Amino acid sequence: MPFRHVIACLSISAFCIVLAGAASAQEWPYFITYTHHMEEPGSLEIEMEPVVGAPKGGARHFVSSSVELEYGVNGWWTSELYLDGERTSPESTAFTGYRLENRFRLLMKEHAVNPVLYVEYEDITGADKIFKEVVGFDSFRDLLEPESDLRHEKKREIETKLILSGDVRDWNVAGNMIAEKNLNGDPIEFGYALGVSRPLVLAASPDPCSFCPENFSLGVELYGGLGEWRNVTTAGTSHYIAPSVAWSLPNGVTLKFSPSFGLNANSNRALVRFGVSYEIPAIGSRFNNTRTNR
Repeated sequence: MPFRHVIACLSISAFCIVLAGAASAQEWPYFITYTHHMEEPGSLEIEMEPVVGAPKGGARHFVSSSVELEYGVNGWWTSELYLDGERTSPESTAFTGYRLENRFRLLMKEHAVNPVLYVEYEDITGADKIFKEVVGFDSFRDLLEPESDLRHEKKREIETKLILSGDVRDWNVAGNMIAEKNLNGDPIEFGYALGVSRPLVLAASPDPCSFCPENFSLGVELYGGLGEWRNVTTAGTSHYIAPSVAWSLPNGVTLKFSPSFGLNANSNRALVRFGVSYEIPAIGSRFNNTRTNR
């Protein structure tokens, strides 16, 4: 089945689920930076995150997207599956691979700084343009290679992150240190992501509403590459700044938007990200109850 048909089927399924249930949760507006907040145990979040961009020096614009399935295994472990795809004009749509992510909270009680260990396995092609992180000497030049060559380039990688995050009054402050290793033998590459955000207000309105200030959160992210093993540097790397907004609706849907702006000559001029997610609470308990009642 073509990737666009898979995406369409998953999107329709997610839309039907949204119509069928209701839940509410405040979402942080980040696309790149991870916090210490984990998925609720037994809950499943379905999310789509399209990315639109055009590399400097090239006329080919691209649209990439990932379908994300995030499940709260328990209070200290969250697992997530990504299915990625992209279309670069004027070529066809292609499935670019999958990612399996696991996050482990190291301290269960709330502290000023809360550490989380992130481990991800990626099996993707060189045509993948999700840009969930920037590492090493990634630059806009990587996107100028012929798409036919990129789609035949296999990347099997292990990525780790040390996530440090804390909530200070109304604010969340988070920092991620990234290390990525291509299993084909390339050196370890490093990167970073920093995020600051807060809801517009904390006090909730007594009645459900869509446009209440507490439904909105604003943030800004800074992320980029830090070179590679034995050459940790900011020279020759790319860096981005990205303001962001999240809108959490009463029916459990969250919409996010963030433009990323390149900060130096190695960066793309801009990347535009969208996000739509829906959380199905206690799906693990529902599944267990269904099995018990059989």
